[in-house]
Amino acid sequence: MEWLKVLFVGYLLGSIPFGYLAGKLYKLDIRNYGSGNIGFTNVMRVIGFGPAAFVLFFDALKGYISTWYGFNIGSESLAVLGALAAMVGHNWPFTLKFKGGRGVATGFGIILFMTFKITFLAVLIWFIVVILTRYVSLGSITAAFFVPIAMYLFDKPQPYIIFAFTGASIVIIRHWANIKRLMQGNENKIGNKINLQREEEDERNRDFRCR
Repeated sequence: MEWLKVLFVGYLLGSIPFGYLAGKLYKLDIRNYGSGNIGFTNVMRVIGFGPAAFVLFFDALKGYISTWYGFNIGSESLAVLGALAAMVGHNWPFTLKFKGGRGVATGFGIILFMTFKITFLAVLIWFIVVILTRYVSLGSITAAFFVPIAMYLFDKPQPYIIFAFTGASIVIIRHWANIKRLMQGNENKIGNKINLQREEEDERNRDFRCR
């Protein structure tokens, strides 16, 4: 029954929507602004760097703790179970009717527990891509693609390699809308802050038309 406890704790932690909670501190529903995502990038674009740093830290922490809990209960396999449960919880949280984020920050916390070296390299790749292109989504997709390859090349434990391929697939699939916008040339770039007043007016207009 140890696996059941790890699964429950991982999913429960993963389902804590820190991006949504950060928005509520500013009396807004982050899902109604920008990309509508609860991740740290949309929080930064809509609210600012401070709240985004809060979301990044705690989204990563819930992935780290879930993986740590599984590892300390039993093994690397249980660590991976906790990691996957946290990823599923973040992407499909019961707290937000199963509509969550994309798993980048949570995945960062998970990989950080498994291997610092690969985490460092993945973050470095993310920074380089974002600085050169100003596309956070492209940086996240590139880093996600890199992690499982690095896990394999660095000969990490098989359960970790399996997670890396599975987790990277989740992140990339969840970025499918971003991939389409990148191909069309209309993806949002970092630094383009959302005009909250205009967004609120658009929201009111949409509500008026629906009446």
